[in-house]
Amino acid sequence: MKNTFKNFNMKRTALTLALLCATNFSFFTFHFSLAPVHAQITDRPRPEQWSKLVDGARFMDRFRPMEGSQLRSDVWGAEYVRPRLTDNGIEDAQWSYWGGNIVQDEDGLWHHFVAAWPEGAKKGHMEWSKSWVIHAVGPTMHGPFHPREVVGRGHNPEIYRTDDGTWVLYVIDGRYTAPSLDGPWEYGKFEFDPQGKPIIEGLSNLSFARRPEGGWLMVCRGGGIWMSDNGLSTWQQISDGSVYPKVDGRFEDPVLWRDSVQYNLIVNDWLGRIAYYLRSADGLHWQVDDGEAYMPGIARHKDGSQEDWFKYERMRIVQDKYGRAIQANFAVIDTIKWDDKPMDRHSSKNICIPLDPGLLLAKQGEWVMKNGKWKGRNIELRIRAEEGFLPQRDLELSTLRFGSPREVDYGRGALPTSSRTDGNDLIVTFKTSDVVFRDDDFAGKMLVRRTDGHTTFGFVRL
Repeated sequence: MKNTFKNFNMKRTALTLALLCATNFSFFTFHFSLAPVHAQITDRPRPEQWSKLVDGARFMDRFRPMEGSQLRSDVWGAEYVRPRLTDNGIEDAQWSYWGGNIVQDEDGLWHHFVAAWPEGAKKGHMEWSKSWVIHAVGPTMHGPFHPREVVGRGHNPEIYRTDDGTWVLYVIDGRYTAPSLDGPWEYGKFEFDPQGKPIIEGLSNLSFARRPEGGWLMVCRGGGIWMSDNGLSTWQQISDGSVYPKVDGRFEDPVLWRDSVQYNLIVNDWLGRIAYYLRSADGLHWQVDDGEAYMPGIARHKDGSQEDWFKYERMRIVQDKYGRAIQANFAVIDTIKWDDKPMDRHSSKNICIPLDPGLLLAKQGEWVMKNGKWKGRNIELRIRAEEGFLPQRDLELSTLRFGSPREVDYGRGALPTSSRTDGNDLIVTFKTSDVVFRDDDFAGKMLVRRTDGHTTFGFVRL
């Protein structure tokens, strides 16, 4: 089911013009609205202890200024999203874009699989249920992305590659497969076996991660965890209930990924406009980290100005060769979805925000704990150097804290007693009596300020 975007562009133009004629809109007439956007929103109270989190503790602290060079005001959107970087992500005046994730091919080109529907569609934003999946390409991971082809009908796409090289493009209620990113794409459906367990909130808005021991892990919209032998075989439910935080929330749009230390999961409360960050050793048992994973206000430029998008949804992750999250892309809209009418001033697009990848940490020597106490007087931790980064040069060691994430995130944790270089790496030493972990900790966390002023982080598996 493959069309070139050229042919699709002709069809979309005809469709847009037909819709405009039917609804008596001029293509060049925008209906500007700055009406208050308080409906369909609620304020979620934060736990009191969150006010004591230190800089760098929250996942949200990892967001860095956006990349791009075309800052424009002569574009669609409410005044609070203009000027904006139009060469960041994907957007245009005739199309509404939503969701999708980004992967790189062997030649270095970046591919974005994103949902889209005509801005002039009769239902406005509510036309999303009839969206197409667009395959767009760009020179960098932040774009700009330009449509190359239409894969087929579908919404909330997510793409991944199985071990045999097959590309799997998930969409709600189905999936496409192809031997290459350029197709040909064949539509099909997954098979699901709940194994006698209740399915949590249905099977939509799925997200996927490869398991290091083989096979794949999946989370569904309701927070149920599933496994497949190869990412295409039958998905079997392994959780008895939702793994989401036990708080009041209207949860959707989970994003799942695994790095060299742990599984990571972020889920969004669309009504409260707050997302939560969870970590897991095995993909089944999860810890919720304190603080917001993201919320409105994260899209900022290098000069400190913001693109104040009303909604951030469908977060997806770009990973580096170590599995670290280095970029997040979001579906964003400048107003309440129901207020985005055909060919008005409002619309949606996909944006890309860089993430601090954090430090590469490794245990140095043998770490042994017996009866809840460390064996020996000291433990050592290696901070690995990377291209453009020397830990002994670029970190302020006096600010370094290490230990249980729930200690470090609140400014506690062990200080290093000494440090030494090993090649370009840095090895830091801690007294075992200073290093505190809790019974359910499976990873240690480091927070440390860089010499450029921002606080970075790192995890190491225990």
